[in-house]
Amino acid sequence: MPRSLAEAIIASHTKDAVSPGSVCQVSVDFAFANDITAPPAIAEFKKMGAARVFDRERCAIIPDHFTPNKDIASAEQAKIARAFAREQGMKYWEVGRVGVEHAFIPETGNALPGEIVIGADSHTCTYGALGALGTGMGQTDLAAVWALGETWLRVPETIKVVLNGKPSRWIGGKDLIIHLIGLIGVEGARYMSIEFHGEAIAELSMDDRFTMANMAIEAGGKCGLFAPDEKTLAYANARKSRPYAPVWPDEGARYASVLEIDASSVEPTVALPHLPGNARLARECSSMEIDQVFIGSCTNGRFSDIETAAGMLKGRKVHDRVRLMVIPASYEVYSEALERGWVKTFVDAGASVCTPTCGPCMGGHLGILAEGERCVSTSNRNFVGRMGHKNSEIILAGPMVAAASALLGRVADPRDVENL
Repeated sequence: MPRSLAEAIIASHTKDAVSPGSVCQVSVDFAFANDITAPPAIAEFKKMGAARVFDRERCAIIPDHFTPNKDIASAEQAKIARAFAREQGMKYWEVGRVGVEHAFIPETGNALPGEIVIGADSHTCTYGALGALGTGMGQTDLAAVWALGETWLRVPETIKVVLNGKPSRWIGGKDLIIHLIGLIGVEGARYMSIEFHGEAIAELSMDDRFTMANMAIEAGGKCGLFAPDEKTLAYANARKSRPYAPVWPDEGARYASVLEIDASSVEPTVALPHLPGNARLARECSSMEIDQVFIGSCTNGRFSDIETAAGMLKGRKVHDRVRLMVIPASYEVYSEALERGWVKTFVDAGASVCTPTCGPCMGGHLGILAEGERCVSTSNRNFVGRMGHKNSEIILAGPMVAAASALLGRVADPRDVENL
């Protein structure tokens, strides 16, 4: 029977019969936790009597949420994670060498096409951009994967999303994925795979695809998958840490539903509080004044995101009412930003530029919101209290909208600043 991409990847990792709804025991190619989720996973690992992780090259701890450590509690979490990683000889990177896990892992070739990647973090679905089935699990499940090298998955049904046409130069992956979530809702793909197709895909950079796969979870998705193409394989081959075997969906695969979107008609789009599915055109929100802009996170802190923001801000000044935080998602991106002069561009514009970290994304540090404040953020969630006070507001946007908003002091369509 012809298979969707999720079904094909699972079939390549199990001996069980694969069909939507079936439960399969699968081998796992890479399994990781971060500084928040690692300590509970370590405790469970020890509680179950496990002695060694199944493969020290395929198990990792990647501290990123509260790093550099913001207080004693976060320092203690990192200490526990560091000690366990060293004891096990598993992969671990300290602050100054790492970055946001979902940017760092693909950059280092630790998630590859055709693989199954399990992380104790909901945005593990990011790796679907590579044609890998990445999905998040709880700490107990992650501990079992570390011990056994396998886990169980219920085979998801698949929604096929066909992106037709060529997006305009003002549109990135963030606009497209917010537009999609606005159409289907935050439960529209609950425990389903979103499989992206269409001529617009060829126009999207890997960074755009990472953004879209990252936010599949915001529609309730188990994963968001792109079939590997030349861009995917070039990216993977330049970075791979081990051999891999790409997998593709079969022609004639059955889908739960098919949704077609004219990508050429999509305009710069934001998600208003307090759900990622609360999609609006940026130009319709121009009356909304803002206090802060955050450009970064596992969703939009990659090379092209920082490049785009720097291009819009070069020679301009951030609005005097706005605080702008720019946080590259990895040291690879940070180094490029330094070499290309983008850090100076941001500083000259009046922005704060910080070491790679999740930072303000989940209300960690480096940009907490006070009561009544409003932030335009390139992150992935705008839930109540996500970045600080429960009476603050987050508006999700791509780097172009975020940079334009920082300049104008309000939610802005990037076309608003084209002739400034």
